[in-house]
Amino acid sequence: MYKYVGIFMVAFAILIFLFLGSVEGFSTSHQPCTYDETKMCKPALATALFSTIAFILGGITSVISGFLGMKIATYANARTTLEARKGVGKAFITAFRSGAVMGFLLAANGLLVLYITINLFKIYYGDDWGGLFEAITGYGLGGSSMALFGRVGGGIYTKAADVGADLVGKVERNIPEDDPRNPAVIADNVGDNVGDIAGMGSDLFGSYAEASCAALVVASISSFGVNHEFTPMLFPLIISSVGLLVCLLTTLFATDFFEIKLVKEIEPALKKQLVISTALMTVGIAIVSWIALPASFTIFNFGEQKDVKNWQLFLCVAVGLWAGLIIGFVTEYYTSNAYSPVQDVADSCRTGAATNVIFGLALGYKSVIIPIFAIAISIFVSFSFAAMYGVAVAALGMLSTIATGLAIDAYGPISDNAGGIAEMAGMSHRIRERTDALDAAGNTTAAIGKGFAIGSAALVSLALFGAFVSRAGITTVDVLTPKVFIGLLVGSMLPYWFSAMTMKSVGSAALKMVEEVRRQFNTIPGLMEGTAKPDYATCVTISTDASIKEMIPPGALVMLTPLIVGIFFGVETLSGVLAGSLVSGVQVINVWYTVIYLVSYSGHLLHFCCLLLLIQSIYYVFTY
Repeated sequence: MYKYVGIFMVAFAILIFLFLGSVEGFSTSHQPCTYDETKMCKPALATALFSTIAFILGGITSVISGFLGMKIATYANARTTLEARKGVGKAFITAFRSGAVMGFLLAANGLLVLYITINLFKIYYGDDWGGLFEAITGYGLGGSSMALFGRVGGGIYTKAADVGADLVGKVERNIPEDDPRNPAVIADNVGDNVGDIAGMGSDLFGSYAEASCAALVVASISSFGVNHEFTPMLFPLIISSVGLLVCLLTTLFATDFFEIKLVKEIEPALKKQLVISTALMTVGIAIVSWIALPASFTIFNFGEQKDVKNWQLFLCVAVGLWAGLIIGFVTEYYTSNAYSPVQDVADSCRTGAATNVIFGLALGYKSVIIPIFAIAISIFVSFSFAAMYGVAVAALGMLSTIATGLAIDAYGPISDNAGGIAEMAGMSHRIRERTDALDAAGNTTAAIGKGFAIGSAALVSLALFGAFVSRAGITTVDVLTPKVFIGLLVGSMLPYWFSAMTMKSVGSAALKMVEEVRRQFNTIPGLMEGTAKPDYATCVTISTDASIKEMIPPGALVMLTPLIVGIFFGVETLSGVLAGSLVSGVQVINVWYTVIYLVSYSGHLLHFCCLLLLIQSIYYVFTY
């Protein structure tokens, strides 16, 4: 898959260069600065070149992070299985530390590459900070582009294998999960790493990169950029740096300060990770806000400069941080079998599948309420204090504990695959029980990490939308204007179109997988008796080919929509499309994430927020 993603990255990089360079006819002459026409800034051709370089760096960083995450998970799977022989505590430590390695690797890679890129670009741009940080937006675009393909392609891969393995193996043939007689079992285990490790890692990296770039762009045209205050300018990166230190300290609470001895202690230990990291991060943000920021400064706010105090910016970050925790726990409440919502859905199964679907859909719709209010309050507070810059740093606050969130999220598939290895290796039933206990806790707490992804994507999308309308010279988006209203309708439809395409892709791939698994059970003599081996390679090929082929149409929809709308209908219609997709997408992702988890309990989220991030960031970069 990475081969085809690499081809796309090169092709799209060329497209970005051609679009940006053609703005001024590939001029090499200096141009009046966008936000201060009394000054001369770097030529459009330079911006095209550096934006393209930033795009490639962002894409490569995202791909490397996902690839290394899969490598880590692959090594950790077998080691967790072996440690399970010594007890559930030892296996937990191995699985969690492996997830933490991936979390810290991804967060540190993104931060390091972005910081180095800024300093290298600064050598050329000098005092033109507006041009510098607009070129840096390509970094976020590259990360989000790879996240789209990683999330969609990985989701198609893992769900096709999962459905084929479970529907035929467990339901029709009544054999245990991960039984080596099942032809799709290898593809299923590989899919956990592709979808839930590489996909989730690229997903959160895309959100992190976009939030950082949005904050840097807004700050560059505020007093930080005008006065060339480098330390306050890099406040978004400082937030992420403090988050790494906080997450490192928090990890010790799960693996060193308190030892896990019983199965019932696993889930509380994982939940405490997020609570502790959030509390410590609040203190860390307060300290760096006082040290790194001046007591008073101005922030660009749609053509005006808004006065902001350093304590107000601290509150913006803090409200995003705690809103993320609330969203995470609410998501977990609606998807965990320990609470009444899931128990009610399970109880509805007594009267058949129809009532089960009705209860599940109703609960999915209901689960949207509290997260939306949490997002709305955080947007209101952060925008009131620091305009769009406040929204951007609120998103960064929500993502500041990304290392801990990824550690918890990666812990789940690592434990799941450890159980698969135990089953396929014929190890004792006691070891499988321990790995299943680890996996059950991971399934429950994974919902918390997905909640962070949902909330942060909404805030990042709004911040990018603000950056877009500021750069495009739009002061208001009038919904009574026909062009804007049409854009709202089309934009609100896009997440449904995107989701329909991805769901159909999963269905087509799963159908092929089910037919292949059935064929092998029916035609290979001795397969059910365990005297013959299944053809694992064919099932892996089906998932691989489907993920590569079926991720192209959703990707094309995302890439072409902003270009077509912007070119043929103008920026006003495009602003309506962006606003509509933002509002609609947040609802869709909350509803269907809950429904998917209720139906399959270990379901995989096809992250619709990639659509929101990409639609906004692509045209924003192109408009320069």
